[in-house]
Amino acid sequence: MTDERLWCEQLEAGLVAMEIELPPAARKRLIDYLALLFKWNRAYNLTAVRDPRVAVSRQLLDSLSILPLVSGRRLLDVGSGAGLPGLSLAIARPAWEVTLLDSNAKKVRFLRQVKLELGLGNLEVVQARVEEYRHEPLFDTITSRAFATLAQMVDLSRHLLAPVGCWLAMKGRFPREELAALPSGFAFEVLPLRVPGEKGERHAVRIRPG
Repeated sequence: MTDERLWCEQLEAGLVAMEIELPPAARKRLIDYLALLFKWNRAYNLTAVRDPRVAVSRQLLDSLSILPLVSGRRLLDVGSGAGLPGLSLAIARPAWEVTLLDSNAKKVRFLRQVKLELGLGNLEVVQARVEEYRHEPLFDTITSRAFATLAQMVDLSRHLLAPVGCWLAMKGRFPREELAALPSGFAFEVLPLRVPGEKGERHAVRIRPG
């Protein structure tokens, strides 16, 4: 079985298990994105995931697990790296305005190529440090998967969050120490995530200005 055929079967089963409905065009774009990621990863070292058998669960389904938790239509993915989770979210929700932000030139080059090849008109790719980046209008949701601690994420990006917006940080195990280090004046909730094919713990931390 070819990698892409395996990915299609795993994606279909995963979406059913997660109760996420996507049109065929979106499912194809997700597979095409994964194929580009594996192709570019040989030279650019974009991700540590090199086993095609776990790529769908760790890259696509993991990213899509926060889909029901996103607020509003303007999304910023901070420290996007290879596009996780923002690129999958942009594919799944073409009506959203998604910005991928990273300071690494080679990763930004890859993300721009994906945007071009997949024709993602709702996607913007920006090379900048988050503390120096400015954007209007402000974002409804700011997300990240492996960018920084919760306190750092809030501190560095708070100038980009809309007044009624929220941060949505993806974590593995329950981030007890990071939550304790959050400054006062913020309300948070920790939500378990279910990712088909992954046995390890996954959580989303939703933070709002108090």
